[in-house]
Amino acid sequence: MTMTQPASSDWRPSLSGARLAGSGDFTWFGLHLYTARLWNAGSTWSWHEPFALELIYHRALSRDTLVQASVDEMRRLADKPISAETLTRWSQSMREAFVDVRPGMRITGLYLPGRGCRFYVDGQLSLEVIDPAFSRAFFAIWLDPRARDAQLRQRLLGLAASERGD
Repeated sequence: MTMTQPASSDWRPSLSGARLAGSGDFTWFGLHLYTARLWNAGSTWSWHEPFALELIYHRALSRDTLVQASVDEMRRLADKPISAETLTRWSQSMREAFVDVRPGMRITGLYLPGRGCRFYVDGQLSLEVIDPAFSRAFFAIWLDPRARDAQLRQRLLGLAASERGD
């Protein structure tokens, strides 16, 4: 279920005391696509606490490309097959929340445990999705131990090189 909200201020007031947990760049076949930054209010990241994941784009990408890449990863990481109906609903939510991005644009997702998430485009609220399963599946793209870019996940979580085994 989705709920559209009017544009409002940035995500930061919803995550009181937010601090940068970690950041890193995502590169695909040599193209620097975006910089990801994970913000949380606690001392460590947890699925049980709100957090924000900010993506700052370095390349132009279409909304359809963003949605399809997200769906592909959500499907890959799922413990069991996701129904066609659910994938259609999730895709529609992302189409409503996302835009065609240009270099310098930001899309930030605010994870709200047990509730869902909110998406902000360049600091303006784009969409609130009331669906905890969608929210968990979406943020797992970056934060699940099976994330495609394990080094980016480690950097987002702020783990030191010695903890990563580098």
